[in-house]
Amino acid sequence: MYGITSLKRLALLGAIEKPVKISSSEFMHYISASSKTAARVLKQLEEDGYISRQLVAGGQMVQLTESGVTLLKKEYADYQQIFCKVHADLELYGEVITGLGEGQYYIAKDGYMSQFRDKLDFKPFPGTLNVRLNDQSAQMRDNMDLMQPLIINGFSDGERSFGGGKCYPIEIDGIKSAVIIPDRTHYPADLLEIIAPVKLREVLRISDGDEVKIVVKNPQKCK
Repeated sequence: MYGITSLKRLALLGAIEKPVKISSSEFMHYISASSKTAARVLKQLEEDGYISRQLVAGGQMVQLTESGVTLLKKEYADYQQIFCKVHADLELYGEVITGLGEGQYYIAKDGYMSQFRDKLDFKPFPGTLNVRLNDQSAQMRDNMDLMQPLIINGFSDGERSFGGGKCYPIEIDGIKSAVIIPDRTHYPADLLEIIAPVKLREVLRISDGDEVKIVVKNPQKCK
């Protein structure tokens, strides 16, 4: 019950690199157990070959053995298998639709354009491609919220204030683009506004009703 947890706590204390001094009364707090249980756990880990111990005044010097490190690495690999599935790039599909025509006005604002250039590494074409996700992709849309977005800050041009939003880097047929989601939006969740360095309708030769594949790039995905 306490094996992996105890090895992890010892590793966090530095017991992979070098022996660390710890007493059973100290270790009990790391594994939420009694002092007697903490002493028994350390003894068992030693008998199993996962740690080496040397009794000293006031406690013991403890270090993970090669077997202990190997066990933690296996545990880490298991977690990668679990969470890399969540944090992989996300593939969404939808059809091109005509938007409300507001994208060109807002994107062209210097307060937005300068942030897009700095954070997305491209200057957007003044306009957006609007895509309505199919039913399956609409259900997967919430997975974008598990990813770290690029934050676009609000600003004022001296006459009026403009709200902020967030961007998610994507690719459409290999073209580096981004989904932009204003903090205050009247669009439903299954409708995505996409900005790109080119006019996507012309470059990809797509029109209303055509299906496109959107690959949402996740900077946090496991390597």
